[in-house]
Amino acid sequence: MSVSPVVTGAASPGLADMVWDNARQDPDAVQFLRPAPVSPAWPADPPARGTVPVTCAQFRGDVLALARGFIDAGVGHGDRVGLMSRTRYEWTLVDYALWSIGAVTVPIYDTSSPEQMEWILADSGAVGCVVEADRHAAILAELRDGLPTVRQVWRIDAGDLIALAGQGRAVDDAQVDARRAAVTGSDMATIVYTSGTTGQPKGCVLTHRNIYCDIGNATAVLPELLHPGASTVLFLPLAHAFARLIQVGMVLTRATLVHSSEMTGVLAQLQQHRPTFILAVPRVFEKMHTQTRQKAADAHQGWLFRIADAVAVRYSRAMDTPRGPGRLLRLARTVFDVIVYRKLRAALGGRCRTAIVGGAPLGERLGHFFRGAGLTALEGYGLTETSPALTLNLPSATRIGTVGRPIPGVEIRIADDAEVIARGEMVFAGYWNNPDATRDTFTADGWLRTGDQGSLDDDGFLRIIGRTKEIIVTAGGINLAPAPVEERIRAHPLVSQCMLVGDDRPYVTALITIDHQEWKRWSAGHGHSDASTADVQNSPDTREEVQKAVDAANETVSRAERIKTFRILPRDLTEADGELTPTLKIKRQVVESHFAADVEALYRGH
Repeated sequence: MSVSPVVTGAASPGLADMVWDNARQDPDAVQFLRPAPVSPAWPADPPARGTVPVTCAQFRGDVLALARGFIDAGVGHGDRVGLMSRTRYEWTLVDYALWSIGAVTVPIYDTSSPEQMEWILADSGAVGCVVEADRHAAILAELRDGLPTVRQVWRIDAGDLIALAGQGRAVDDAQVDARRAAVTGSDMATIVYTSGTTGQPKGCVLTHRNIYCDIGNATAVLPELLHPGASTVLFLPLAHAFARLIQVGMVLTRATLVHSSEMTGVLAQLQQHRPTFILAVPRVFEKMHTQTRQKAADAHQGWLFRIADAVAVRYSRAMDTPRGPGRLLRLARTVFDVIVYRKLRAALGGRCRTAIVGGAPLGERLGHFFRGAGLTALEGYGLTETSPALTLNLPSATRIGTVGRPIPGVEIRIADDAEVIARGEMVFAGYWNNPDATRDTFTADGWLRTGDQGSLDDDGFLRIIGRTKEIIVTAGGINLAPAPVEERIRAHPLVSQCMLVGDDRPYVTALITIDHQEWKRWSAGHGHSDASTADVQNSPDTREEVQKAVDAANETVSRAERIKTFRILPRDLTEADGELTPTLKIKRQVVESHFAADVEALYRGH
């Protein structure tokens, strides 16, 4: 399946050129809203404080000033500079300032461990690093002896970027213009290190052409979302390629971007800024659904939400039939829109009717619920190695349960072993300093091996089955893609995380964690109000409730693939313990190692 490109890389500009183009074409357009400063240090502030607009002309001025500073600091064309910060205006500012002088941004998650930080800076050969806070600088100070190439460190919260811009006043604007003009599409724009669900992170080298072709073709099919006047609150980490794509898309289309550094304050910011669309990972939607259901239950209206849930799902499914929703279903949907769905949308600010979902699969039923409730979740698919978007559901062409059709410029094929392979100008050329991994990730005729298994339907919609490396093969030779089963179990309000186990084992089992907030509400009605989650992890009541979720999931697979038993873990999986990636994907090897005794208990006596 292939789609002709709308944008090609034949004469792709450097990514910073769009900043200068915007300032020339529409200088007064509001490109960003950022927290009103209380000091010259550009701090990340609570969402309660006011915001100030940053126009296209002002953003160009900020980028130019910081670019001059980087030149004065000796950052050369092709030099790598680390960037470790939460999502905030300065992240985007540093990114474009480096791009404008031909330097290379190396993102680092602000939650990364010292070992990960050291590996990324050492492997990339970074000449400097921008960090957000003192705690990041302290970690880096401990690592400096092993990082001989890192000459300078700038702290955002200490005002170092302001000082750097001041030092650059001696640099003429013409030097920045000359450096920017020298950037070509084939130059490196960034090295993005994979989240490392398996093994040491690998550095994906993405060029200006890769990113420009990807976002240019994606925005061409999303004019309803990305356009002047559109807005979003970006709360995903910009170190992730998915959030970075939206950043570039917002700048390219002169839409308004609000950075949010804290997930805990997102709802307040959504209601304050009333975005026209949002982007999120599936876990955000799972939490929204669970919290809405919980509020209804707390108000003794759980029965009402259950009916509203069923109506939304039935309505959405009927939208995909030739006849569409019937009269009674449309009436029911109208009634529940007034008493339930509008409140759900109001939590997102009231104007948002579309969301872009990536990072992991969104459960099909959940997708139908949100579309039926008036919030269409457009699932897409891609990899860091593909800049990252490959496929996308569109407002005009959505098939829930799939990740959409290829965007313009993308070719998708399904290999003989069901692996999804791809080709296009957004596909990277290889990994930094890792020719063996680069060779392994491409077929002999140049197609990228995605590592995902999937299928294409007759209309070109791609359905992802699961990761090739995550396919469980039991000792009896049964193959099972764990993701669909895990999603169904995780849909139960009491369940936070679920990970299937069974590779080279006699049967399939599961490790399950409990959602603490939901458990407190549930346990109060089951006589456990004074107990901790760990105390009742294997109590009969808790196991019986979780067993319902397991039984429902087992009905969707063959007898040989069913979960024979499960273990409720004493705590939830966390990113801090290295068990989840920043986009909340489970690191299976780490979890199985941390809970090795629990895994063995599942097979003891066999």
